[in-house]
Parts: sequence; structure tokens; C-alpha cells
Amino acid sequence: ILHTAGLYSFSLIQFEIDTFFRLYSKKEINSVFFRLYSKKTIFVGKDSSMDDKWKALEKYNLWGGNTYQLGLERKSYTDKIGNFVGNNLVKVLIGQRRSGKSYILRQIASSLVSERGVNPANILYINKEYLEFDFIDDYKALESLYRFYREKLKPQGKVYLFFDEIQNVDGWERFVNSHSQDFVEESELFISGSNSKMLSSELATLLSGRYVEFHIFPYSYAEYLQLMQQPAGRASYLAYLQKGGLPELYNLPTVESEKQYVASVKDTILLRDIVKRKPVRDVRLLDDIFIYLVNNASNLFSVQHIVNFFKSKNRKVSYDTLSNYLGYIEEAFLAYKTERYNIKGKDVVAGNCKYYLNDLSFKNFLYPGFAYGVGYLLENAVYLELRRLGYIVYTGSFRDKEVDFVAMKDDRVIYLQATYMLETAQTMEREYAPLLTIGDNYEKYVVSMDEVQFPSNEGVRHIQAWNLKEIL
Repeated sequence: ILHTAGLYSFSLIQFEIDTFFRLYSKKEINSVFFRLYSKKTIFVGKDSSMDDKWKALEKYNLWGGNTYQLGLERKSYTDKIGNFVGNNLVKVLIGQRRSGKSYILRQIASSLVSERGVNPANILYINKEYLEFDFIDDYKALESLYRFYREKLKPQGKVYLFFDEIQNVDGWERFVNSHSQDFVEESELFISGSNSKMLSSELATLLSGRYVEFHIFPYSYAEYLQLMQQPAGRASYLAYLQKGGLPELYNLPTVESEKQYVASVKDTILLRDIVKRKPVRDVRLLDDIFIYLVNNASNLFSVQHIVNFFKSKNRKVSYDTLSNYLGYIEEAFLAYKTERYNIKGKDVVAGNCKYYLNDLSFKNFLYPGFAYGVGYLLENAVYLELRRLGYIVYTGSFRDKEVDFVAMKDDRVIYLQATYMLETAQTMEREYAPLLTIGDNYEKYVVSMDEVQFPSNEGVRHIQAWNLKEIL
């Protein structure tokens, strides 16, 4: 109501709500609600009737001829996950909020029915983000609902359980651990979460050898082409760089609505995935650190550099606080830290590092006024493509030169430089020189957006950005 009236933004309302629940205990809140209810003022509560709970399950499951909105088919993920269907391994999807995890879970659930002949009654889907499932506070409530489902539908044989944003259920690990190894009532679990620490050391120990993890990223360039039905090339790649990959962006009609959406995604992640769960005392500082990362992505810097930056703005920030807040931002998948790698010594170097954004929309829609050329967007996009394809990525250093990426996957090592255009002899010299000084025989590439394909230079190959996936 407040937002509709134009009095408050979504982010401010969410912050006030979160603050309210942090300041007051459940006992105090319940006491107030009880007094209001006893005076017939309002009715508030989580004690949904069993009929309401069943209606929620019927609404969001494939029973009775229901179908799902599936969005863009993301075969790069569904095929990979599909290879693990049919065993007791817990399938864990992790990634930033609004990156498409829910759609992928629903695509898998639908494919079980359409491609594998699974009875829809043997599939249970619950998304903890939906208000109808707000009554699921902890693993006991989840177990109770699961029992209710089994009693009502009496599924025969294996049951497929899909739990979206399961980290919002207290003690969810106990439910997953129990049912992943129940050989009497056989089940197969697919779960998603928006925090990289979701698989805590405790859960990893409980599920040792019994889970497989899939990192879900926003749309890739290939998925962008699929969605927009455009050919690969410089024009479409530039359009992709200047927009981003958050799936919902492509359902919005105006630039203004796109800006509002990206701002709401950022605020929701900061407030719900970080402030609500972590000991953050300075929300403004957390937001400012993220802004700093957005406007310095692809640049080398250290934690001390950021401390000094805030000091120059007359803001006192401790090294430990700033380091912790950076860690929280990483855990929420807003940005990724990339360590420096000594190519000659083959070890990680402490000190300066780089950060890359999980999606370019944060830069394109929220902070476009800062100097940030297409070359930086390209470098960030190359990093994300490497990560999507399963590479471990470092920033390379060799003698006094920097290599944008050292990418490792199994026994393969690739060195890559990313630059907007190889327009002049000086630019070519600058970009090729670091790779030419490396004496080993691993693959070496310069990635650019030139429409001309340049010949190999002493073993260093040129690749146009829109063709990058072909060589990875």
C-alpha cells in the first residue's frame, strides 16, 4: 500500500520490515498480535488450515492437469542435471537470486513427466519464496507437509522432491539428509539456494559423496541469441553486453522498468540474503561497497585500497569489517573474487585481486554514469563464460606483466587476454606481449570484438568474442 501510494520504495519497506523482526522477539510480536486479534482489529498468523496448505500444494504442482510456465529452455543446465537423474544423489542448484534456478527446477520436473513417464502425483514442488508456504518455518513443518502429501496422494514408488530456496527453512539439512538415504520410502531430491555457504561443512559431512552441485548463472550469450532469435555477431554481442543476463529483464517493456527491476534485485539480495542473515551493522556501507565493486570490476585492487578509498571520503572503516562485507557479497553471488596466479611459480599470490560481477545489468542499469568502457564489460563477460563452462579462473602474473585470465579445467590450461578492439599496432603489442612472454605450450588467446579475424601470432590465436564458446 505504501509503495503504491508512492510513499516508500520497495527496498525501504523491506528494510523496515527486516529491522522490525530483528529488534523484537517473537514473544513480543506475538503478544502484540494477540492483543490486536482479541480486539477483532486484525487477523494475522501462520497457522494455516490443512485445507489452505493443500490448496497451496495443488496450486503449484503438476497434479490435476496443471502445467508450469517454463520460460526459456536452458538445456546447458537441464541436460547436465538430467545426467544425474535416476539415483539418490541430492541435486543442489546454487546461484544468485533471480538467475533462473526456479525455472530450471520446473523444467526438470516437467521433463520427468513428459520424457520419463513419471506420474505427476510422484512429484512434489515447494518454493519457500511463495507466501502460501510461509507456514513452513522449520524442518518439522516441512516433514509434516510431506507426510500430508503422501497421505493425500498415496504416490507409488519413488517420489521426486523439488524444494526452491530451501535455505529459508530452519534445519532443512536434517530433512534432506534423512530423505536422501531413506530406502523404504525412496525419494530423489532437487534443492536450490541463493547462498554459496548453503552447503555448510556440517551438511557436506552429512551428505559426503551423496550430492552434486550445479552453479546457475544468468543468461549466457548463447541463451541470449536463443531468446532473441538473432545470429551470432558483433551487433548482437554488443547488445548483450549492454543489457545483461537476468531472465526477467527480457519480460519488461521499458528501460525505466528494467532499471527498477535491477534495483529491486540488488536491494533484495543485500537485505534478505545478507542483512537479514549476517551481522551487518552498517547497511549503507554494505551498499557502498557493492557500488565500489561495480565500478571497479576487472581492476586489480586490495582490501586496503578500499579502506583508503573510504578514508578519503572521511568515512572510518576497519579492515576486518570491510573484508567481512566483501565476503558476504561473494556468498550471495553478487560478485566473484579472482586471485592472482604466479604463472612461473604456479601458485596463488596474496594481495591484489580482481572482482567480477555476476551480471552486467548491475553496471548497465544502476551506475552507468561512471567511466566504464565496453572493454571492461567484455572482460567481465569472458570471466562469466569461463565460469559457466566449469573453469577455475585466476588473474595471471608473469614477471612484470598481467594476463587477464588463467583458466583451468581438468588437465587443460588456457591463457586469455580480453580487449575491446585491436585497432592499432600499439594495442596489439600491449595485448599480445604478456602471452608471448610465457614459454610453456598451453593454449593462448586474445579475445576481442573486431569483425576481422586476425592470424595467429607465434602461437597466440585471436578469437572474436561471439565465437569464444567454440574454443572452450
